[in-house]
Amino acid sequence: MTDHTDPRTTLVVPTDDSGIEVVLEGTGPLVVLLPSLGRESYDYDGVAEGLAGEGFSVARPQPRGIGRSTGRTEEITLHDLADDVRAVIDFLDAPEAIVVGHAFGHYVARTLAADSPDLVRGVVVAAGGARDYPVALTEIAVKCADSSLPDDERCALLNTAFFAPGNDPTGWLDGWYPDVSKSQLAAAAATPKDQWWDIARQPILDLQAELDPFRPRDTAEELRDRFGDVVSVSVVPNARHALLPEAPDRVVHEIASWIRNVVRIRPMKD
Repeated sequence: MTDHTDPRTTLVVPTDDSGIEVVLEGTGPLVVLLPSLGRESYDYDGVAEGLAGEGFSVARPQPRGIGRSTGRTEEITLHDLADDVRAVIDFLDAPEAIVVGHAFGHYVARTLAADSPDLVRGVVVAAGGARDYPVALTEIAVKCADSSLPDDERCALLNTAFFAPGNDPTGWLDGWYPDVSKSQLAAAAATPKDQWWDIARQPILDLQAELDPFRPRDTAEELRDRFGDVVSVSVVPNARHALLPEAPDRVVHEIASWIRNVVRIRPMKD
């Protein structure tokens, strides 16, 4: 079932204790896109369209609590969230997948890669924060999601942490789910980092944003220093933590090129 029709479709995949809404498009080897903290998978619109155009089948699971995705949101760990993604890959009958995690999404992607290495061919860490970054940045993200604050204040915060100078943050005034953020942060806190951070069984593309405060330039080699040549590093200029809406074409190019040249999966093209 890896090869589905080109037009975008949605469906709900049943899991052990939930149902996960998935947006599907494209035909070819499977790429799974996971959104950042408290955000919906529609952040990937431009990237998903671009990867589908490059000959990949693209699946975007919505996190629990967003859209038609359901399931427990309390007393869970990253392993539970990774199980949701595993269920999607199994349902699509894909032999293996490239899993892309944007910011917090890379926690889930790497947990899945550690728990189910047979299902994950490679991992893309997209705008992943450093292993240790200032707590104040998470506090800024929480304020960005607070729709009770004035839009100009939220835009200023988005420009501080998420959008580089000249990039329009207004598209991110919407698409936040504060209750989902709280649940995801609690799941991360309940999961020891050594269960996923220190594990790399597959190739990793560390796709960094040049101006990302969550990833200071002195931590640019952090993953490669830890894991060596299994990690490829690529830096997207003039982008911060949002990355995807800032430079979708560059993100598509970097991911597709890495899949072809490093992971060596040949996409399907018309």
